[in-house]
Amino acid sequence: MKLIFIGADHEVTGSCHYLNACGKHILIDYGMEQGVNQFENCELPVQESLIDYVLLTHAHVDHSGMIPMLTARGFRGQILTTEATADLCSIMLRDCAHIQMQEAEWKNRKAKRSAGVEPHEPIYTMEDADAAIKRIVPCEYGKEIELCEGIKIRFTDIGHLLGSASIEVWATEEGTTKKIVFSGDIGNKSQPLIKDPSLTESADYVVMESTYGDRLHSQVRPDYVKELTAIIQETLDKGGNVVIPSFAVGRTQEVLYFLRRIKEEHLVKGHEGFPVYVDSPLAVEATGIFHKNELNCFDEEAMKLVNAGINPISFPGLRLSITSDESKAINFDSTPKVIISASGMCEAGRIRHHLKHNLWRPECTILFVGYQAVGTLGRMLVEGAEEVKLFGESIDVRASVKTLVGLSGHADKEGLIEWIEGFQEKPRRVFVVHGEDSVCTSFTECLQVEHGIKAYAPYSGTVFNLLTGKLEYEAMPIPVKKKAKTVSDVFSRLLAAGQRLLAVIHKNEGGANKDLAKFADQINSLCDKWDV
Repeated sequence: MKLIFIGADHEVTGSCHYLNACGKHILIDYGMEQGVNQFENCELPVQESLIDYVLLTHAHVDHSGMIPMLTARGFRGQILTTEATADLCSIMLRDCAHIQMQEAEWKNRKAKRSAGVEPHEPIYTMEDADAAIKRIVPCEYGKEIELCEGIKIRFTDIGHLLGSASIEVWATEEGTTKKIVFSGDIGNKSQPLIKDPSLTESADYVVMESTYGDRLHSQVRPDYVKELTAIIQETLDKGGNVVIPSFAVGRTQEVLYFLRRIKEEHLVKGHEGFPVYVDSPLAVEATGIFHKNELNCFDEEAMKLVNAGINPISFPGLRLSITSDESKAINFDSTPKVIISASGMCEAGRIRHHLKHNLWRPECTILFVGYQAVGTLGRMLVEGAEEVKLFGESIDVRASVKTLVGLSGHADKEGLIEWIEGFQEKPRRVFVVHGEDSVCTSFTECLQVEHGIKAYAPYSGTVFNLLTGKLEYEAMPIPVKKKAKTVSDVFSRLLAAGQRLLAVIHKNEGGANKDLAKFADQINSLCDKWDV
């Protein structure tokens, strides 16, 4: 009975763990790596065709995005996940395949200009995604499922995304049963629409995420409705559009939840009935899936609306744009409006057309509601770019660029600790994964020193024997080679402030541990505010 760590170890994306038990080869998640990665991941320990099951915690691409590649390479087992995740994957995996095929086509067109360049193949195709979707087995929350002889599983709502779950696995070999809990991504409490994370009573071993294990969300929850109202009011008063680059699944539905309140309470004055467009076929489909799964996944506040006959994410004036012609027509309508479109980081999709039509207009607002990775167009705009290129054309940035700070689907340090402390007895060992290198290390130390929990942060390739409770192989990190970065002069003032902060930190060396820990959390909270 062995557990091997494959992906999202001392990194945030590409989540994947391998479990060998009762003669079965099992993957828990198989996600796509996104953005900048620091370390190389080890290969799967068996051929894809030999894998019997995939247990999927939720639909986000960094947990599900490589599953179609399994089917492309011979996987013919079952993919078990919650009912809502199954619904979301039916659209998200197809969307991923579409993006892979588009990128391959673009690279091949570009390669025609260079002699001797090999054709680029997509990671997987639409047929591979369809094949994977057909292998999905939807499961109920809270129900024990006999996976095979000797192995039982159960999905528990973890409050991160519609359908997200932690997964309990009971495995029995040689007359000995061990229980392993995989946290998935632990949700932030008091999110719109979906329930708060549920606790788990017991486990021998826990594999838990640590994305925000070094920072605290604001203790005072922002009034998103008030902030969004002010932005819309100011922009519509000027005759402009509010353009919201948004992730199609999760964040779009949260924004619609806030907009419904703004509409219902007539908070925007003088523009009653202002139109709101959702211009993303994926977001439109995902919104329908949210509505379909409301009874099992919505929180008490949202269910009050549902029971009163109110759709929490729909309202008069909401217009769903499906076809490309409908999308194009939005920018030929001069009525001031709100436009929600994907992708959330402005790297692809219809949002780029809306930016082309609105970025140069000083009366408009571009409102970011999610994380913007380094190197993306969204990050460039947030960092104050004065000019960007879209479709080969230079566009002056004259619109106001704003960020709705604080929206997060991840638990902060306190939320993570609350979840792991929710076990009635301390697990024998907690494996800390799904966090940046320094975060995995610091959160592991926090669990050990401050909470008396035996914790360990494995690197990719580490092998743990669940029967003996010992590490069989402790992998060392293999760095990914990176290109050198150039620091612009515009950061000189910020760098000076950073040097001053370091001086203050050194000055407080030897202080009380409690005060130093509070200082560290305050710094990380400040970083969280600006790390968008």
